[in-house]
Amino acid sequence: MTVRSTEADSKGLVGSDRVLAVLKELARYPDGVGLEELTQVIASPKPTVHRALQSLRRAGLADQDGRGHYLLGDEFLRMAFAHHEARPDHVRVHPVLEALAERFGETAHYAVLDGHEVVYRAKVDPPTGAVRLTSTVGGRNPAHATGVGKLLLAHELRTVHDVEAWIGDGALERRTPRTHCTAAELHEEFEAIREHGYALDDQENEPGVNCLALPLYATSANTPSGAVSVSALTYRTPLSTLVDAYADIRSLLGPLGEPLR
Repeated sequence: MTVRSTEADSKGLVGSDRVLAVLKELARYPDGVGLEELTQVIASPKPTVHRALQSLRRAGLADQDGRGHYLLGDEFLRMAFAHHEARPDHVRVHPVLEALAERFGETAHYAVLDGHEVVYRAKVDPPTGAVRLTSTVGGRNPAHATGVGKLLLAHELRTVHDVEAWIGDGALERRTPRTHCTAAELHEEFEAIREHGYALDDQENEPGVNCLALPLYATSANTPSGAVSVSALTYRTPLSTLVDAYADIRSLLGPLGEPLR
């Protein structure tokens, strides 16, 4: 994020934006980052970045280690984890993800829709297995290229005109040669999702990774609050294996997998 001129420092909104930009950048350096490097990344004068860091330190949101490097503070981590753990959907979904990861020996996710992207709210890796996925809680992916995203979009976009309006004037990113990017392709797939009750990602977001996704009703009686997926390495768990196990996956969701009629 590029910060605007220093003349705007005294204007509260711009100054706040600058502090938040520094905070977000610190999250990219778990081992800490020096003031010089941070200044270059933020593209703002050193005194400005230093003032932002001091504000964050006073609030406990940033800290400085023995090398003089800056990193996220303990108070920030405490707040973030306390908030994350207190989320009703996360608390209720986590046992389901654990059961899925153990049953299939693959990674289970819970994700919600945010515009054109999905945000991963929870993730459980398999208890055993040397190769695991690199997805992270809080990470994002294009909704149209993921099983969880397509599952949730299918509940919102009922007609091809809905899909066209959602896509808008821009072009959707083709993450792999298998990614569906046109309104016609997605509408056809959304109809199949509504018919079958699940969505598939056949290496559409990342080569070598597929998944099967189902809706979850954690915070709403009739509208999916998010989607759960079993994401697998194709050489280890082919997509056909996940499809054949649909009934097992559905049963592990329990009441959270059924809307109230």
